[in-house]
Amino acid sequence: MRYTILILLLAILPNILFSQNDEKQLTVKGDSLRGKVVNGETIREVFGNVVITQKNVRITCNKAIQHLSKNEVELIGNVIVTQDSIVVKSAKGYYFGDSEKTYSDTTIHLTNGNMDLLADRGYYYIPAKKAFFFGNVLLTEDTTRVYSDSLTYFEKEEKAVAVGNVKVQDSTTIIYADSLIHFRDNKNTFAFGNVKLVSTENNIQLFGARLEDYGKLKDTKIFGSPALIQIDTAKDGKVDTLMILSKMMEAHKDSSKALFASDSVKILRGDFSSLNNHTNYFKKDEHIKIYKTSEEDKQPILWADNSQVTGDSIDIYLKDSQIKLINIFHNCLIVSTMPKYKFRYNQISGDTIKLFFDDSKLQRTEVAGNVLSIYYMFEDDEPNGLLKSSAERAKIYFNKNKVENVKLYGSPASEYHPEGLVKGKEKSFTLPNFILYKNRPSRNYFLKYFKM
Repeated sequence: MRYTILILLLAILPNILFSQNDEKQLTVKGDSLRGKVVNGETIREVFGNVVITQKNVRITCNKAIQHLSKNEVELIGNVIVTQDSIVVKSAKGYYFGDSEKTYSDTTIHLTNGNMDLLADRGYYYIPAKKAFFFGNVLLTEDTTRVYSDSLTYFEKEEKAVAVGNVKVQDSTTIIYADSLIHFRDNKNTFAFGNVKLVSTENNIQLFGARLEDYGKLKDTKIFGSPALIQIDTAKDGKVDTLMILSKMMEAHKDSSKALFASDSVKILRGDFSSLNNHTNYFKKDEHIKIYKTSEEDKQPILWADNSQVTGDSIDIYLKDSQIKLINIFHNCLIVSTMPKYKFRYNQISGDTIKLFFDDSKLQRTEVAGNVLSIYYMFEDDEPNGLLKSSAERAKIYFNKNKVENVKLYGSPASEYHPEGLVKGKEKSFTLPNFILYKNRPSRNYFLKYFKM
């Protein structure tokens, strides 16, 4: 009898007595309590307006079951854990006094006033101010939402580490990845594995192995053979798809809405394609610039229909998603093939070349500076020799992709070579800088990157 009374007295003594000896000891208060021994363990059940404190932590709930020897408490009903500005809520949970952590296997919600974190279950570690949540995790801050299978949040560093089926969404962008690190203070995000970025503003999708997004700077970098696809609809209703592959891409989400691709860049848009080492794409201005940065750098190559274009720098201007103008600068060369006639190539070179388009069809070419050209002649669709010309300036007019008229200006000179002297010797009629490239990117080559 004395033993039972002693156990009950120990169970109802204020826990302040224990805290004098152990700073990790819990203080538990409530409207009523009941002490008992279960399987040799002393426990205390506290009912109604339960308040549990430890250092700077305060826990409230409807009912608590305190395991005195373990220094642990089972929390039941309207559980609220508060530490400074952090509040953790759940329907039930468990608090471990020695390790100073709380756990819930039901829906758990953490907030610090600026950020909300929700999951099926999770832990919160008091001294470290760290949360580990898992199962349908959702982190919400301002207009940004982070979804994942699991997430570790570090309050002191304002850092979130998400793993598994990660999705980050804001007002203009969605990022998918296998894992991700997000910093709340500077809005920087680093994503890893099967990265996909979707811009809801301009219908652009970017794929890569790793992403660095600097939120406040509005700058995004993608590494690991990144790929871009953009599906546009022109005013005439035609669907036009732009695809770009490279070793690295950088996108700006400011007013310029610019994309920079570098190292082994490949571009495909309708009948237009390119190989180069540097591409700048200004979506707002509908301007694509491809260029070389040094003498050792390879010249960019551009293909349009049956023509190959090379130069040190090439500017492509679009209107309503259709090519309107192409400007080529320095060491310019255009080579046009004729599918019916092998080894017959129309060629023109100069210091600068401008190509004018209407409805994406070439209408006129203007060449300036050291103009040289070779054009094959036809009469009634039959080969009729070629014309070699030189001038300071030239204008070439096209009709249905065929040369209709050529005008030369500034000391023009031409020489005609009859068909009898041309046939079988076509390879000998080339300009000094003639090169025919065979590695034109194909649509099938691009589609395997986008799994289309």
